[in-house]
Amino acid sequence: MRKGLIILYTGAGKGKTSAALGQIFRAIGHGMKICMIQFVKGRWKTGEMKTAEKLSDLLEFHIKGKGFTFNSKNIDKHIKAGKDAWEFAKKKIFSDKYELIVLDELTYLIKYKIIEEDEILLVLRNKPKRLHILITGRDATPGLIKSSDIVSKIENVKHPFQKGIKAQKGIEF
Repeated sequence: MRKGLIILYTGAGKGKTSAALGQIFRAIGHGMKICMIQFVKGRWKTGEMKTAEKLSDLLEFHIKGKGFTFNSKNIDKHIKAGKDAWEFAKKKIFSDKYELIVLDELTYLIKYKIIEEDEILLVLRNKPKRLHILITGRDATPGLIKSSDIVSKIENVKHPFQKGIKAQKGIEF
């Protein structure tokens, strides 16, 4: 039996979700069953969503976020969405139906104290042995880093947004 790994993509640079999607693409090539859960991003129609629809026999894609921001007038809806998304993720993790689960932007639930880090670490320790879990997001905690088997930090060197260029379809979304 293989050991399911915990993989973490963190850092302030752009590309953590894109790297996770590359991992998904590789896993699909090997016939693996995958579930991706986005904890923060809202329900705008992204390229990855459109692709997931075409690959739905191997890839479940769930957007559970509300476009999370602390500038929101109704922060409670974001907190509730985060808690509900975590409960949803736990059910998927313990269903033992998948070989890879991607928890996109999970780190924000810890950072903003929506879910306690200890609870997340407990789930990661007790996941099905064969299950790979890939986590993305900025500001990964030392505990999350320590509990991961692979950690990649993506740093921001240069980005067109710094020159006032807005996100472009097919590149940032």
